[in-house]
Amino acid sequence: MNIRKKGLTLGLFLVSCLIHFVTLANTKVLHIGKLLAEPGKSVSTQQTMVIEDSVIKQIIQGYQAPESFGENVEFIDLKDRFVMPGLMDMHVHLQFELGPKNDSESLKMSDQLVEMRSLMFAMRTLKAGFTTVRDVGSMSQEMYAMRDAINNGWVEGPRIIAAGGVGITGGHADVSGVKPELMELYTQPTVCDGPYDCRRATRNAIKYGADLIKITSTGGVLTDRATGTGQQMEMDELKEVVLAAKRMGRKVASHAHQEDGIIAALEAGVDSIEHGSYAGEKAFRLFKKTGAYLVPTLLAGYTVVEMAQNSDFMSPAIKDKAIKVGGDMQGNLARAYKAGVKIAFGTDSGVSQHGTNAYEAVLMAEAGMNNVDILKSATINAADLIGMTDKIGTLEVGKQADMIATDGSPIDDIKQLLDVDFVMKDGKVFVKK
Repeated sequence: MNIRKKGLTLGLFLVSCLIHFVTLANTKVLHIGKLLAEPGKSVSTQQTMVIEDSVIKQIIQGYQAPESFGENVEFIDLKDRFVMPGLMDMHVHLQFELGPKNDSESLKMSDQLVEMRSLMFAMRTLKAGFTTVRDVGSMSQEMYAMRDAINNGWVEGPRIIAAGGVGITGGHADVSGVKPELMELYTQPTVCDGPYDCRRATRNAIKYGADLIKITSTGGVLTDRATGTGQQMEMDELKEVVLAAKRMGRKVASHAHQEDGIIAALEAGVDSIEHGSYAGEKAFRLFKKTGAYLVPTLLAGYTVVEMAQNSDFMSPAIKDKAIKVGGDMQGNLARAYKAGVKIAFGTDSGVSQHGTNAYEAVLMAEAGMNNVDILKSATINAADLIGMTDKIGTLEVGKQADMIATDGSPIDDIKQLLDVDFVMKDGKVFVKK
């Protein structure tokens, strides 16, 4: 063999060794005491899970020796833990947190600084056990940039499904509470009037990066004008938004409080209703007919009632709506759940503090949901809502290694979710107590 061939052979051998070493170095072996691989099904005990890079490769009964999978595997001992899929929050606002300094922050903080702070909020959310979130209302380009940076591995954070907002002039998605000059400056190009303008606005949001479209079919609690919480978008506008979105493969989520706006949005074909505070029997029938999800956001209601009663930074218009609507949301979830409406977990975090997302589960339990259905709402149902059941929502071979661990079983005590001991997203550990 000549020197050139020897050099080539040696080079190939070294590359092969390097590839083999990297593969082994990215292999994790977990010993799991109790595994809820699919919420709603039985819990398995004494499981060995093998993860390569970000994907689950094997789940084996019994504790297999880590060294049997190679010399350089990383071993993680969870034999005294309850392990389940990573949680998902279908309604967050990562760039915002409600409080008395909001007005001054909006004037003093640059968009770039807001984005840096939102990274902090995102990490608080991830470390609380929420490996995937749906952000349904933020400055769009900054949120799309953070989503893409996380997906590219440039920064750490939960998986983000980011919405582009479409709303009508003067509605809940439009700017409020500032002088006219600032309203003109802050008005977004996706604020629209009439069906064809709303079609344009929807296409504009998708053009610039929206994963889904968020509309506001009714008024909202935090709009600083006394325009109520009933229907505001007209039926022709709603239909055009949904049609334009679905032509381009995007789902539509609708903020809606009163039943008239809930019914209109469901008849227009939306995929989820956010809040749904005053849904009635007709709305429940439409939920079941269309297959749309209710995202109840009880934590937001709980938070605004507490703030309205114990602080003085809310305007009278906001405070009145907060006390009324926030106090009624839990009872509505109880009725929807009893009626058989599909429910996906969502908190409206940003109204509530980021990182406290799991308290929504406690409020859901207080409303009458059983713990298994709560866990399904934050895993299987959430994955279905965002069209990602092939990748997340359960712990199965071939799916992403997103999981959490707790001391005890959340099936027995839902408050276990308030203090997770272990968080893994895409095969990387973010919390290990």
